[in-house]
Amino acid sequence: MTTDSAATHAAATGCVYNHFDTRHAAPRDQLLAWRDRLDHFLDVPISRRGLADGFSGTIDSYRVGDLAFMDCRTDPVSQTRSVARISTDSVRQLVFHVAVEGTLETGTGLYPKRTALQSTPGILALDMNQPMRMTRSACRVLAFFLPRELVESVLPEAESIHGSVVDYRSPLGRLIPGHLANLCKQLPTMSPHDAYDAIHTCAMLIAAAFGKDKGLSGNARAAARTAMFATARRYIDANLGQPDLTLENVLAVSQLSRPTLYRLFESEGGLAAYIRNRRLREAADELHRYPRKAIVEVAYGLGFNSASDFNRAFRRAYDMSPSDFRTLTR
Repeated sequence: MTTDSAATHAAATGCVYNHFDTRHAAPRDQLLAWRDRLDHFLDVPISRRGLADGFSGTIDSYRVGDLAFMDCRTDPVSQTRSVARISTDSVRQLVFHVAVEGTLETGTGLYPKRTALQSTPGILALDMNQPMRMTRSACRVLAFFLPRELVESVLPEAESIHGSVVDYRSPLGRLIPGHLANLCKQLPTMSPHDAYDAIHTCAMLIAAAFGKDKGLSGNARAAARTAMFATARRYIDANLGQPDLTLENVLAVSQLSRPTLYRLFESEGGLAAYIRNRRLREAADELHRYPRKAIVEVAYGLGFNSASDFNRAFRRAYDMSPSDFRTLTR
């Protein structure tokens, strides 16, 4: 299934949201509730002290199509996935485990055993077809659960990154925090189609960062291109009202070369055309949402130099004047 068809299918089936919180249970039952919540794919060791002290853990999960995203906050806890567990279930996804707060120590491999210390910032790759054991401090983590075939479209040797950690120092890695922040902020209000696209883009950027770090082949270039384009677009959208929104500004923020930036926006008619059209689309929305707002105020608020420039550009785009558009959409 292609990305477009998968996103269309996701839109048809919807985005399923679930909130889980151990605080709804009695203190002695809280760690048990956490174990029961994860029991379909992880083991959570239980101690008498853990039962006596209570346990705070929350999960906000979003499932759309074949993708799942979770935002988890917990007290210190251990979680394992054993060979025995793997042999009795069908969970085989790849998971990207993003540390937002706290420290996590993860052991992988049978012999020799490997230990990965994951702190903020850092992203851990886990293959659910291989064992692992994790010890977490009080922390917040984000987790992407992805079909193997999706990750392997970028990383043909995806199993080789199990237990590996990448940080944000690489050129690809530096794009990740902005995408994660935008995803966490916007996901609750996104349509299923947009939610699928946002989770997919972020996950593929992370996969590309692992591929680059490991020197693996695949479609990392395409994934990186998508992510870089999204970074530039977010900056443009946030600064539409600035008259001095220029190529130089976007270059500075995106950390891309001039030829690369030109190529990214080539299909949009160029960067200048993209900025103008985004301003015009936002202007159309404002004319509809704010019927009492002066047209000249809309024009200046979106970075047009004059009302006449705005009128000409709007008429070229929509084949009518701003005032006629407002009347038509009332």
